[in-house]
Amino acid sequence: MKPNKPMNKREGSMKNKKPSKSVNKQYVIVRTYSAGVFAGYITSKKDQTVVMTDARRLWYWKGASSLSQLAMEGVKCPLECKFPVAVDSVELFQVIEILHVTEAGEQSIRSVPIWKQ
Repeated sequence: MKPNKPMNKREGSMKNKKPSKSVNKQYVIVRTYSAGVFAGYITSKKDQTVVMTDARRLWYWKGASSLSQLAMEGVKCPLECKFPVAVDSVELFQVIEILHVTEAGEQSIRSVPIWKQ
């Protein structure tokens, strides 16, 4: 019998990773007091704290005058927006706004190329 090989943190977290269940299957934009703005799915919410999956930080956008317009219509200039890669999960504190995103808005946000340096 072979001894168990110790797992590094990354291996352990990947093996135990389970698909997340959303509290609601609605794609949303979440604005926080100081961490910025994220688009994705809320998996849990308690007071001013939410956990999101498939969450993309909306760092800079062009072609929408506000988050409200972004949620309803998306952006008009997707190639000029700066939305980094989506993270599997993020816990956000001091949430001050949650906007439900239309199908058109979601498609637009997802169409923005991943911005990286």
